[in-house]
Amino acid sequence: WLAVAMLMVAAACGGSKPPEPAATQAQVAAADSKKKQPGLDTEPAARPKVVILGDSITAGLGVLQVDAYPALVQADIDAEGYNIEVVNAGESGDTSATALRRLDGLLDPNVKILILAVGGNDALRGIPPSSTYENVLAAVKKAQAKGVDVLVAGMQAPPNLGEDYTVAFQRVFPKVTRETSAVLLPFLLEGVAGHPELNQDDGIHPTPEGHKRIAALVYEKLKPMLDDLVNR
Repeated sequence: WLAVAMLMVAAACGGSKPPEPAATQAQVAAADSKKKQPGLDTEPAARPKVVILGDSITAGLGVLQVDAYPALVQADIDAEGYNIEVVNAGESGDTSATALRRLDGLLDPNVKILILAVGGNDALRGIPPSSTYENVLAAVKKAQAKGVDVLVAGMQAPPNLGEDYTVAFQRVFPKVTRETSAVLLPFLLEGVAGHPELNQDDGIHPTPEGHKRIAALVYEKLKPMLDDLVNR
């Protein structure tokens, strides 16, 4: 009977696993502890963003994306060592109204600066300056309400619409910045508009050289805003 009992015990124990070694248990405990420590195994923080909201000029119609002024502004930012991303949110055909409707989808928590470069299509379509003013003002206030700094790039109307219209339209952008304390770039196409050598055959959209001029204008106004951002 003793022999039979011993065989039965051996059979019963044969299918069970031996206890886990103490060293392995310690390793598991250490791994669990490491996972609970803050700052370990986490995603790197996303870079702050500068969103440029505009029309076909911002989108770079007729030129390579690397030659459009948003990409050139990004190159300037990188060259000066800012860890900041430029987002080209230009869309051909955008008016101040359609840009305003797109704005909510662009203002994620990483957006710190908005460059608003709209109005060209408003003027080409003869949209009342009062409507352009209301849309630009609403866009600036919407961004500022989310803690986003705003640079407004002004536009001008073609002279064929008459003096009253062109003067009223030109006043839109300074008026918005006075009322909101946004930064003003008086005319996005300063030194480019009206210069055939800096524009494509349509006389509206800049060449790569024209985009370089625009990028220089934008970056001059943007740089103090970048410095303020990184020094907060």
